[in-house]
Amino acid sequence: MDRFHELAAFIAVVEAGGFSAAARRTGDTQSSVSKAIGSLERRLGVKLFNRSTRSVTLTDDGQGYYRRTKPLVDEMDLADRELTNRTLDVAGPIRIAVAATFGRLHIVPLIPDLLSLYPRLKVDLVLSDSIRDMVDDRIDLAIRVGAISELDAVVRHVATSSLVCAGARHYFDQHGIPATPADLANHNCLVHERTSNGAMWPFVGPQGKYSVPVSGNLSSNSVETIRAGVLAGVGIGLFTRLSLSEELRHPDIVTVLDDFLKETLDVSLIWPTRRLVSSRVRCVTDYFAAALQLRT
Repeated sequence: MDRFHELAAFIAVVEAGGFSAAARRTGDTQSSVSKAIGSLERRLGVKLFNRSTRSVTLTDDGQGYYRRTKPLVDEMDLADRELTNRTLDVAGPIRIAVAATFGRLHIVPLIPDLLSLYPRLKVDLVLSDSIRDMVDDRIDLAIRVGAISELDAVVRHVATSSLVCAGARHYFDQHGIPATPADLANHNCLVHERTSNGAMWPFVGPQGKYSVPVSGNLSSNSVETIRAGVLAGVGIGLFTRLSLSEELRHPDIVTVLDDFLKETLDVSLIWPTRRLVSSRVRCVTDYFAAALQLRT
């Protein structure tokens, strides 16, 4: 018999003052309550109740057992109520912003489980490689990889991702493999988010951090575009490892310059300001924090 059912029956008999009253209190039959108490006494090897035709009283062992177990049952009931109330409170809309590729790979697969856990949520998932203004775009929670620019944001770091430089095997068969970052000057580098000053890729050498200018025939504000170019053998791309997780398992994709790529980027969950944050946003944040730590 289930030990918790035995314990619940024991507590009910003590507090109701008898087996019939305990049965009415718990919704079980009197025989079920009696069977649970008998099973409990046999398992413990002690007599918990003195039984007579007119009364049921605790033995000395029963009194001691009640004093020890009653607080435990109360604590379990409280934990159940807190979790139930928390789940019921997690209701309503939440707008979540995340970079398109990272979101497709690591956030979208988590959404069904999130909605199963909190069915009264209404999730609006914004997949975009551009940095959204959280206040203007009414973003409740942003998930980002890299530096955070908002000074008044509440930031929770949950994981890290290293950088990886990669290309297709047939590209390197044609153009050779760069041995050092300086060799990238002779390669077609596909650039995500080129700035007005061109593109610079960060590396680490014996003297510390430094950057190398790169250029190529394809640039885009979309990581998906750069990934497609790399897969097609157009050139070399620089990615966070999490954004290239599928391709790194592909036999035709080769990483290069691994010894020069030591920098890691934070994966962060962000609230827009330090104003009052709703319970649903807090719960969803906790959910993604735990889930992303398992995926990264």
